[in-house]
Amino acid sequence: MILLIDNYDSFVYNLARYFERLGLATTVVRNDAIDVASIARLSPGAIVISPGPCTPIEAGCSVDVVREFRGRIPILGVCLGHQAVAVAYGRQVVAAREPMHGRTSVVHHSGTELFRGVGQRVHVARYHSLVAEPSVSDDLRVTAWTDDNTIMALEDESSRVYGVQFHPESILTPDGYQILTNFVKLAALPVSDSADRLWSEERCSPPDIQIPVRHTPLTH
Repeated sequence: MILLIDNYDSFVYNLARYFERLGLATTVVRNDAIDVASIARLSPGAIVISPGPCTPIEAGCSVDVVREFRGRIPILGVCLGHQAVAVAYGRQVVAAREPMHGRTSVVHHSGTELFRGVGQRVHVARYHSLVAEPSVSDDLRVTAWTDDNTIMALEDESSRVYGVQFHPESILTPDGYQILTNFVKLAALPVSDSADRLWSEERCSPPDIQIPVRHTPLTH
């Protein structure tokens, strides 16, 4: 099971849908409706921290989740979730040179397993005005960047913690489905036999109609 922490993001359903199409049960919980003790009891196979409209410090349990479960449960942070990963490791998150809302960029990557099967020049969707700053004093490695060296992906490979500043679930990120599939494989979760076919279909398909996501109530 994948636990998807919703940072009050309008499009969190897209992430849930992708994982469900890979054959994985996905539980969506708001960032203020769960804590690390409840997550430990759930014992998810992986944790995904969603985008959202606030800062990492305002994102409910997001930063605490990374601090508590890194090295124990595979984690993927997306956009705000990526920034939460950076803060959990002690990095600064600051204002970007310019806001990037609904814009696309070309991203270059270092060929890690998260980007397996993805070309060296990746077109991605960006919806953010904050960025993680570079650092040489933590275990995070920069694995993707823009032409102006804005950090687009971070990872602590030994702890299976990953962050992407862009939106892999967006139709504007044609290789996003492959990246999400790679994370599932890195988390050692079973992937549907039809994953490759679904990825090909996704790259060619038009945007889907928005559907509401059902949040799972949890008792503490």
